[in-house]
Amino acid sequence: MKSAKNGRDGRTRIIEGALRRFSQDGVSASTLASLREESGVSVGSFYHHFASKEHVFGVLYAETLTMYQEAFVAELTRHEDARSGIEGIVALHMNWCGDHPERARLLISERPPRREEPGGAEVAESRRAFFRQVSDWWRPHMKAGLLKPVHPTMCYVLWLGPAQEMCRLWFAGAHQPTDEEIKGLGEAAWASLTL
Repeated sequence: MKSAKNGRDGRTRIIEGALRRFSQDGVSASTLASLREESGVSVGSFYHHFASKEHVFGVLYAETLTMYQEAFVAELTRHEDARSGIEGIVALHMNWCGDHPERARLLISERPPRREEPGGAEVAESRRAFFRQVSDWWRPHMKAGLLKPVHPTMCYVLWLGPAQEMCRLWFAGAHQPTDEEIKGLGEAAWASLTL
């Protein structure tokens, strides 16, 4: 049911409020009461949509991860050239984090839900499909001798680890990345992943 006050349904208001709270305070420090207060919904409305704070987090994390992965795959598959793909993803990552800072903080700072937790099965399936798509792009470049054969975890660390750290500094207010620095992060990722 939509609120006459703002035209958004209770579920949307809870998700939006939780995103603000989780981004500002972290999931563990956010209370169910703070989520209800932030979203402006009643106890009954909250429990109509979600069973717990953890349920809200699981849904929000899964939605956010899907948004990020869709943007990543769309950017990656635009590039036939290995170098432009590697560097393009670093730029995409930085831009996506800048455009969605609350959602980026959630992905960077919070542990993903485990398979048995709310949202965990969705996150696991989303990751499986995502890694398959990235591997499909990576494999021909690896066979051509352009990219290293690396384990997915190591690939992530080498490709986006420095960009993730730059985002942490950015979100902490310690440093605003420049276009030149973002370009440098892309070049560093290429250097670390190429043969």
